[in-house]
Amino acid sequence: MSDLWDGLSQAFWLVVMLDPDLVEITLRSLRVTLTALAIASAIALPLAALLAVRRFRLRRPTIAVLNALMGLPPVVVGLIVYVFLSRSGPLGVLGLLFTPSAMVIAQVIIIVPLVASIAHQSLRELWSDYHDLLISLNTTQGQRIRALLWDGRRALLTAALAGFGRAIGEVGAIMVVGGNIDHATRVLTTAIALETGKGEFAMALGLGFVLIGMAIAVNLSIHWIGHTERGGRW
Repeated sequence: MSDLWDGLSQAFWLVVMLDPDLVEITLRSLRVTLTALAIASAIALPLAALLAVRRFRLRRPTIAVLNALMGLPPVVVGLIVYVFLSRSGPLGVLGLLFTPSAMVIAQVIIIVPLVASIAHQSLRELWSDYHDLLISLNTTQGQRIRALLWDGRRALLTAALAGFGRAIGEVGAIMVVGGNIDHATRVLTTAIALETGKGEFAMALGLGFVLIGMAIAVNLSIHWIGHTERGGRW
């Protein structure tokens, strides 16, 4: 028990004193995850709106596949990306393996189905309310999609938040394609795994505190940006 309290005390001071290694790993984690989230959102949100607005033959199978891919094992995604980016793979010439770019690619693949599925559920309900109005105004498909994305922006922030949470806590795929290289591809989750294995519980706990604090900060930011608290109600 004393080891736990010592570790907590040391972790607290590492966070308070802004330990350079801690800051470096945290900033790299944010850079990789936010980049992946921006790319994934640019793909997933228009796709979700399209699935809500347009009716086509493969619409239901597409939705079913997206929902199924939400449970895709991240380590399998990492393995597939590794194969494609390895020297013998089709994209090996790009030299992206064991770089932050490879980690971004893996995270995008992991969170696109999640963000798209959550966003589609919200936009489908919104489309049922807007359907008659938008049809009567003789709007184009692009205009309908833009209207849904704008009016459903608060729900879409929730979808993006879910994607951020999934990406920032990912370790399996990141370890496979990033390699956990010091000062290059080491992020919060892989660093926690490494420091725990080395018995450096203070650094591991410090990184864990940062990860938890980051999740709380993002939640509060989303509520503030979306103005979800109005009149004393959430």
